[in-house]
Amino acid sequence: MPVTYGQWLLKPLISAASARFSNSSSSCSYLFTVSVVKPFTKETPTRVSAAKMATSSGADNKTNSTKVIDSHLHVWASPEEAAGKYPYFPGQEPTLRGDLDFLLQSLEEAGVDGALIVQPINHKFDHSLVTSVLKKYPNKFVGCCLANPAADGSGLKHLEELIVKDGYRAVRFNPYLWPSGQKMTNDIGKRLFSKAGELGVPVGFMCMKGLDLHISEIQELCTEFPSTVVLLDHLSFCKPPTNDEESFAFSELLKLSKFPQVYIKFSALFRVSRIPFPYQDLAPLLSQVVSSFGANRVMWGSDFPYVVPECGYKGGKEAVLSIANQVPLSSSELEWIMGKTVVQLFQGQWVP
Repeated sequence: MPVTYGQWLLKPLISAASARFSNSSSSCSYLFTVSVVKPFTKETPTRVSAAKMATSSGADNKTNSTKVIDSHLHVWASPEEAAGKYPYFPGQEPTLRGDLDFLLQSLEEAGVDGALIVQPINHKFDHSLVTSVLKKYPNKFVGCCLANPAADGSGLKHLEELIVKDGYRAVRFNPYLWPSGQKMTNDIGKRLFSKAGELGVPVGFMCMKGLDLHISEIQELCTEFPSTVVLLDHLSFCKPPTNDEESFAFSELLKLSKFPQVYIKFSALFRVSRIPFPYQDLAPLLSQVVSSFGANRVMWGSDFPYVVPECGYKGGKEAVLSIANQVPLSSSELEWIMGKTVVQLFQGQWVP
């Protein structure tokens, strides 16, 4: 029987990244003065061939002890499914294909073994489509449900049902679903966050409009409820800084490493990069994130299917491997980012 997340946090993992350099304001400012840097050296670095890993097949992955796991993607009903059993939420009809068959095809072509499926806004609080996928492929997918911060507290019961009954193992906080003028630190938000910790599931934060708008809420929740694990989606939408305000936001992101329960998704690279594929301007950010958090608290995610029209699903995987070569990362560090971190978080899943 897998241990709880609270118990697991008492056994912190040791990463080679912790031996690099400290998260200081000087190193952070240095980061923003260059486009692509190699901020550390090793006497005998173990370099990883991005080209080799990016072109590996699913069969090749099975020969390795470490599975490649996508920490952030979505799936929604096909138009035919939506017309029948799994309707879209009114006004949230998707413009991209994101059905299960397309997802499975994309994973196989890219050599990805499994994924954390995040409940899409297209179905809002109706989790029936994602639940059906989780039940059909219990060894391939883990589910992240969507928190309902309704003022009447009904979301608390729904959260517990989704976790206990339907087997979801994470929950997403979308701050823009909170009632107007309310923060994620209101009474409902704290009860939802606390309940997640009690049930042993991480809380993911989507800071689409900027980390600066939500950093104080995240800090308060992490301080008050240290047993609740936190996942920061898409680098908390911090792009390579171009001014003091953006530099400050990224430095605040790095400072969240002081909370041992906080993990970062190096995901949706097309959303946070300022340049086209393969998004090489993110190399300095990845270097700083790994140096601050350790590779064992960083995980790759594609943001499928939104990544498909940008660079293709396989391209999303290739980009992170290429960026890793620019940093550079050791083979061990890259293994953590490409799968070991998320496998460790969701113990008992994706077992050999």
